[in-house]
Amino acid sequence: MRRAAFFTVLLLAGVADAAATPKLKVALTFDDLPLNGGLTPGYKQSDYARATLAVLKKHHVPPSYGFVDAHGLERNPDGALVLKLWVAAGHPLGNHTYSHLDLTKNSPEEFGRDVLRNEPVLELLMPEAGKHDWRWLRYPYLHEGDTLEKRRAVRAFLASNGYRIAQTTLDYEDYLWNSAHARCVGKGDRAAVAWLRESYLSTANEMMRWQRENARTVFGRDIKHVLLLHLGSFSSHILPDLLTLLKKQGYEIVTLEEAQSDPIYETDPDYAAPRGGTLVELMMEKNGTPYPRIPQKPREKLAQICQ
Repeated sequence: MRRAAFFTVLLLAGVADAAATPKLKVALTFDDLPLNGGLTPGYKQSDYARATLAVLKKHHVPPSYGFVDAHGLERNPDGALVLKLWVAAGHPLGNHTYSHLDLTKNSPEEFGRDVLRNEPVLELLMPEAGKHDWRWLRYPYLHEGDTLEKRRAVRAFLASNGYRIAQTTLDYEDYLWNSAHARCVGKGDRAAVAWLRESYLSTANEMMRWQRENARTVFGRDIKHVLLLHLGSFSSHILPDLLTLLKKQGYEIVTLEEAQSDPIYETDPDYAAPRGGTLVELMMEKNGTPYPRIPQKPREKLAQICQ
């Protein structure tokens, strides 16, 4: 009896320790609405949006920002429908500039004009009194300025217009799989689609573990993360597996607002980086922190498959 009581105490202590250990938290964000990548013949952009939103609903994913390039709505009623479906499903929209403008190749003035040009669509679809604010800016290509003067000028512009920067800490360039998936589905190549799934999950697993360790190195602890995704052909097909992977890695899905309530998002690397990068990567570069071995992505095969 005493032995049984002893093991019961150990079990209860283990449960208490597990309950006291905070989960990792991550927000999902989706860039390039209404569409990233190509379309399979016979499919519409809104088909991809509906399927992806159904997955988010089934898995009880909290409101997740979709970042809009409104130039994709020109002469494209179906693209406008994508945004309406996104908001109707309870997910907010944010600003990704009108034409997905690359700050490395353009001036702060041009970038500011492109941000403002994107606002009418956001104002129309996102009520001012809504729970979520559309004044979140995700830099295209994660390019925040190739000179300090440019970086600081754009940051000042965004602050004066009430914007918060939607940072990224987890990014494995998932967009590389979207057009490849659209092509392979069009060709009916099941073996290729199976490889896309396997390579995606392998890359995501390695990259997210690598980036979590980098964040620990920079900030001395686990942080709340923001994952960069892109809405496209592969989204609804891979999301269930990705959500399972995130759960295995110990993540709880939260909103962008909750993730960026972590004080680390008040950090400004104030570092000029022509190639851009996540918040963690910019901090590493500024601090001169050496990179561990970087997991490789199958870029060449993804570009060539099902061509």
